[in-house]
Amino acid sequence: MNDTDSKHIQAELEKHKGYTATQNIEDADLIIINTCSVRERPVQKLFSEIGQFNKKKKDGAKIGVCGCTASHLGKDIIKRAPYVDFVLGARNISKIKDVVDVKGSVEVSISNDDSQYEFAIAKNNSYRTSVNISVGCDKECTYCIVPSTRGDEISIPPEMIVSQIQKAVDNGAVEVALLGQNVNSYGKRFSDNREKYSFTKLLQDVSKIEGLERIRFTSPHPLHMDDEFIEEFARNPKISKCIHMPLQSGSTAILKAMKRGYTKEWFLNRAQKLRSLIPDLRITTDIIVAFPGETREDFEDTLDVVKQVKFDQIFNFKYSPRPGTKALDLKDQEIDDETGSARLEELIELHKRYLEESMPLMIGKTVNVLIESLKPNGEVSGYTDNYFLVFTKGSDELLGKFVNVKITDASRTSLKGEIV
Repeated sequence: MNDTDSKHIQAELEKHKGYTATQNIEDADLIIINTCSVRERPVQKLFSEIGQFNKKKKDGAKIGVCGCTASHLGKDIIKRAPYVDFVLGARNISKIKDVVDVKGSVEVSISNDDSQYEFAIAKNNSYRTSVNISVGCDKECTYCIVPSTRGDEISIPPEMIVSQIQKAVDNGAVEVALLGQNVNSYGKRFSDNREKYSFTKLLQDVSKIEGLERIRFTSPHPLHMDDEFIEEFARNPKISKCIHMPLQSGSTAILKAMKRGYTKEWFLNRAQKLRSLIPDLRITTDIIVAFPGETREDFEDTLDVVKQVKFDQIFNFKYSPRPGTKALDLKDQEIDDETGSARLEELIELHKRYLEESMPLMIGKTVNVLIESLKPNGEVSGYTDNYFLVFTKGSDELLGKFVNVKITDASRTSLKGEIV
């Protein structure tokens, strides 16, 4: 969502304040740092980056800090770095045109409602667009700082979502990514108190847009993967057959401590149902190791799920304590750093071995690829429907087109082939 927020910020500044983007920091009149606070390291890195930007910027240039870290640190950012001109929280992106000219402005309310604000149109990759379908998060995962930085979940009206996608399609987009903290809880609450809606219904509405070829979304919550959703996902030809299922842990005991709301058995049941309906499905996930209280047996449960589901990509993290989260109450159960690092490495190595076995199985197969990027070595790249990254020889004439590629080589992370 940060990427889409950044595009909103840029589009609003271009439309309302006349700014244009530059890649050269010395030329910039305004430097904006859009932040993430999910883990501790990016927060620590923020003040180092602010200092570097302050040294490099030209006289009179402004610095603004936006996003989740802005939400939870607020005015403390200016206290620690007084050369920062304004601070804008993740729930306040629509106010960028107002704060940019107000020295010392801090707008970080998590009660602000951007859900019906019509942002200026961002200049996306012309073949792919991304659209936020909700703001905030109602979950209470004990390790996560997001609800305290983005506030309660509010869904964006479906007609606004469809309209935004239609405009992007009219400008050449053929793919959309629907974004939310928990997309499949969409429609439970709107700011205008309209009747409840469902994510499945939204997928059906978006699918009706002529000229739109692919629909992706992230992230769904495993708890809300009901049969209706799974069956729509399987049968709808426009929905990309790659799904992100954030596991976090394979241990039911740890999942309970995390307040995830589901069990190991539920997660496996949902993954198995998806696999049974979609033979070429690819599943990606997030996993946290060394959550407070995690025993070796708990970690073995996580490894067991990884072996059973055979995830195609894993975003692995070692538990990082975040301010204001309930997991801080488990400090006396925290896992020592050496054990945590060892478990992380063991998980990474297990997954590497699987990819080394599975990716070469694609050699000889022909896949359909949307070409999106031109590389300096005479190659182009793009993604298949189920989100394999594919490289092939080609020119800019292929950009935005679907081509069939016969796979001739494979690595753990991508495929290479020839257009047929």
